[in-house]
Amino acid sequence: MSLMARRALAPASARASARPAFTRAAPRRSVLVRAEAGAVNDDTFKAVVLESSVPVLVDFWAPWCGPCRIIAPVVDEIAVEYKDKLKCVKLNTDESPNVASEYGIRSIPTIMVFKAGKKCETIIGAVPKATIIQTVEKYLS
Repeated sequence: MSLMARRALAPASARASARPAFTRAAPRRSVLVRAEAGAVNDDTFKAVVLESSVPVLVDFWAPWCGPCRIIAPVVDEIAVEYKDKLKCVKLNTDESPNVASEYGIRSIPTIMVFKAGKKCETIIGAVPKATIIQTVEKYLS
């Protein structure tokens, strides 16, 4: 009888212990880091972004997007570093398709910078933090 056949016939507890150690899932660690960038949706976008008195960085993302998960902590860091000069928000394109469609979001992650209710700059893809900061600083004066 092959090894796979023996494992299939074994009780579930025996099958679990028969797995090599490298296939076991790592224990989940709780993350106590608070996301600093706020969230917006189709209903709140106008009030939070377009009517803001300070420039706004909007991160268009989706939960299934790998590069979006990579850039999310970078956006949170920028939100903390520029908290008095810049507002950072995230918009889930799956939950808010109207705003995403209105601004022509075809690829995510996409970062847009808004100032005085107008779109000033667009960055598409997961880019280094320095690139985002360089773009944002043009609109902070």
